[in-house]
Amino acid sequence: MPVLLNKTIGQLLEERAEQHGDREAVVYADRNLRWSYKEFNQICRTVAKGLMGLGIKKGEHIAIWSSNKPEWLECQFGTGKMGAVLVTVNTDYRTAELEYLLRQSDATTIILMEQFRNVSYIEMLYEICPEIRTSKPGELSSERLPLLKNIIILGEHAYPGTYCWNDIIHLGQLVEDSELDKRLNDLKPEDVINMQYTSGTTGFPKGVMLTHYNIVNNGFNIAECMKLTEIDRLCIPVPFFHCFGCVLGTMACVSVGAAMVPIQEFSPKEVLQVIQDEKCTALHGVPTMFIAELNLPDFNSYNLSSLRTGIMAGSNCPIEVMKDVMNKMGANEITIVYGQTESSPGITQTRTDDSIEIKVETVGRALPLVEVKICEPGTNREVLYGVQGELCTRGYHVMKGYYNNPQATKEAIDEEGWLHTGDLAVMDENGYCRITGRLKDMIIRGGENIYPREIEEFIYQHPKVLDVQVIGVPDEVYGEEVMAWIIPKQGEILSVQDIREYCAGRISRHKIPRFIEFIDSYPMTASGKVQKFKLRVESKKVLAR
Repeated sequence: MPVLLNKTIGQLLEERAEQHGDREAVVYADRNLRWSYKEFNQICRTVAKGLMGLGIKKGEHIAIWSSNKPEWLECQFGTGKMGAVLVTVNTDYRTAELEYLLRQSDATTIILMEQFRNVSYIEMLYEICPEIRTSKPGELSSERLPLLKNIIILGEHAYPGTYCWNDIIHLGQLVEDSELDKRLNDLKPEDVINMQYTSGTTGFPKGVMLTHYNIVNNGFNIAECMKLTEIDRLCIPVPFFHCFGCVLGTMACVSVGAAMVPIQEFSPKEVLQVIQDEKCTALHGVPTMFIAELNLPDFNSYNLSSLRTGIMAGSNCPIEVMKDVMNKMGANEITIVYGQTESSPGITQTRTDDSIEIKVETVGRALPLVEVKICEPGTNREVLYGVQGELCTRGYHVMKGYYNNPQATKEAIDEEGWLHTGDLAVMDENGYCRITGRLKDMIIRGGENIYPREIEEFIYQHPKVLDVQVIGVPDEVYGEEVMAWIIPKQGEILSVQDIREYCAGRISRHKIPRFIEFIDSYPMTASGKVQKFKLRVESKKVLAR
């Protein structure tokens, strides 16, 4: 029988350290870092005490702006022990977005890496808060961010007005274990412990408040559906700042005592090397990551025989990619997860023994102890099996709400506790759901509803197409027209005529893209999702020309 865990993140890690103390918890192959569960628990305790030594109280907000460094994990489980809320910052953020997040989240502390992809995070922070340069560490007084006090740099270099990571470790050694134990035991599973900002494809990003109970249980149930156990080793190349990394990845592992094998910044070559060298049994990724791995020229030179399971999520998976992941990579028990940050994040998942057809045509069925229904959009009226509507969900996984935004919370979660996802879906009589589009992604051409997913799946089968994204663009006659952005396979030459001939007679005329553009890569979020809204902006420019 499925169960719900009534414990905090800190308690969960303490338990795993007791049960699986000598098993590997964290492995960074590139820096020869290996921590057992006992060692990892101890490091996280020291970090928790260091943050307490700074004077940070339970419920205070700490932002973290970094790629998948070991310190990210230490912060996730350290804050889980001392009760500060970890606010995750997208690594792609720039000054305006960062300032907005720090102000909206009421963060008192920010932990950041020095730079990312040759962009200086320190300089960006100095630009927002020039007062840092002349302030004492911990005593920042900023005009634009009055609540921000502590700047902690993940590095050894001392910058004016900041702490470095070793200062926190040193502070942690001065705080008594009994003080931490008291704090840890005062925390409740229903306390908010994590805040993630929705990607903000429309309007300003919203801070999603997630509790211990939300993410401990979502991680545990995800692991159950993958059949993940303490003998598994999960390669995690997806970013920790996203739910995919820090719940489906790290929390799923810790919930069962499996080993976390993170990749600091995604590189398809490094992923395959790590799977081979560390004998990883599981791999997470968005479809574009799997495509990049499969298309490496020396793909066949890696030994991936240890791979068994994992998760593909974030966007639709073309059937050819799924076949290759199962057959060429050997992950024949790979699962698909569908969800969103507001549901911490998993709502539905395929199971390890589902057929390949189910894995590409659906996003699985409800996770254990999660309710899912398909409703007539804008209402709570459930539709019949096979009829399209909005996917709604209710259960332990639904967020506490949006931070300081009761109106948006009310719009997302109805009075009966159902979260309205904004995603269009169809459910079959066995409970398996097929996502057919976003309410706002649907193209309406002359009164005909067109779902981009259907056209994408069709064009993807063209032998020279690597990837395709379909969007709606404004049209004076029909209201909207269909536009396709296509990435050709390496070395292949494709023309607009090729695609039109391929579609002619095989899909309805009104679904054949009126406009076709070729592109080398798509604008992406740091978590690997295609930003269709940016493609729409680019489309308008192209069509204007």
